[in-house]
Amino acid sequence: MADQFDVVIIGGGPGGYAAALYGAAAGLSIALVERDKVGGTCLHRGCIPAKELLESAAVFRTVNHAATFGVQAGPATMDFPVTLARKDQVVDGLWKGLAGLLKSRKVSTFAGTGVFAGNGRVVVTDDKGATTELTGANVILATGSAPRTIPGFEVDGRFVQTSDEVLATDTLPAWGMDVRTGVAVTGHTPGTSTTFVQLEGGESVEVERIIVSVGRRPLSETLGLDGTGVEVDERGFVKIDATCRTNVGGVWAIGDLVATPQLAHVGFAEGMVVIRDILGEAPVPIAYDRVPWCIYSHPEVAFAGHSEQSARDAGYEVVVSKHQYRGNGRALILGEPDGLVKVIAAKGADGRAGQILGVHMVGPWVTEQLGQGYLAVNWEATVDEVAAFIQPHPTLSELFGETVLSMTGRGLHG
Repeated sequence: MADQFDVVIIGGGPGGYAAALYGAAAGLSIALVERDKVGGTCLHRGCIPAKELLESAAVFRTVNHAATFGVQAGPATMDFPVTLARKDQVVDGLWKGLAGLLKSRKVSTFAGTGVFAGNGRVVVTDDKGATTELTGANVILATGSAPRTIPGFEVDGRFVQTSDEVLATDTLPAWGMDVRTGVAVTGHTPGTSTTFVQLEGGESVEVERIIVSVGRRPLSETLGLDGTGVEVDERGFVKIDATCRTNVGGVWAIGDLVATPQLAHVGFAEGMVVIRDILGEAPVPIAYDRVPWCIYSHPEVAFAGHSEQSARDAGYEVVVSKHQYRGNGRALILGEPDGLVKVIAAKGADGRAGQILGVHMVGPWVTEQLGQGYLAVNWEATVDEVAAFIQPHPTLSELFGETVLSMTGRGLHG
């Protein structure tokens, strides 16, 4: 006889485990099916290991610039095995913490590949071929995505890699980077220790490795959806409505499996929306055009809501304000004067800036500062409302406050 649950979730990545934890906290009985480790791509092959390696690079950069602060540290050297060990330690610690949290919430976890068999049934096959049947009053599909590939560049793990292999590498490339834009590639010819990439026009470039970074594809083919009635679009994404319901009653889909922004925090939010929908709480649908985006480059980039052009395309007259990092005390203290904050607001009938439509930031730690900008955009706050916020001094967050304040016509530092 099948094990019965209030909710069966296929996929233990950000969307799946968020739904499991949130649902369990609400008193629902939850089964979570995962064929790998809970945490998904984000924890094991994406967000977390990538940011840990970036942090090592940031420390390297800081040490090399220490002399400007009066600290004589000498030129930095990278002990890459130690960096990798630290990355693995961070990932392992978070994974064990997540597994422990699921256990403490009494979420039943099943190791194996889950296939939706229709009518609330999910069949789980473990790595030895043994099967377990689960039944859920509600089923959430959350199998995530995998890197896309392109013809002529089949992934071999050595010369051709995706983000999965790059973040598992144990060696640093010996060569630098040569940026080419507007150039098409046609194939590559492996050599002994390098490979030769053919460019359109006949030129060949010798490289140590090729990293295929052309997006991600949904893993819907593993779910066995044929014959279940669940609709999938031509790209493989499961079709959903505003609250992540599929066209089949009692079946939801979230995360990278659906055609919404492929961001872990969007998966978290979708998981919570689904649980609230199951509980009959009439959740407010996610405004996908307002979600926060973060790019962990140097300097960082972060934004939420409209750009100037998209706001105008949506029919708004806009007011735009910018504030430079070089006028901010904390930025100068950090030795990071390059960057800016830009706020886009709707122009009211009186010509004054009204509702905040978009917030865009470039500079150090903007991924940590975007929260208040997203709050303003998502809550449809006005310039006058946000201008009343008191920003602590000296902080980088003052840049957002100053930018909004200047839109009232009564700015302070610019």
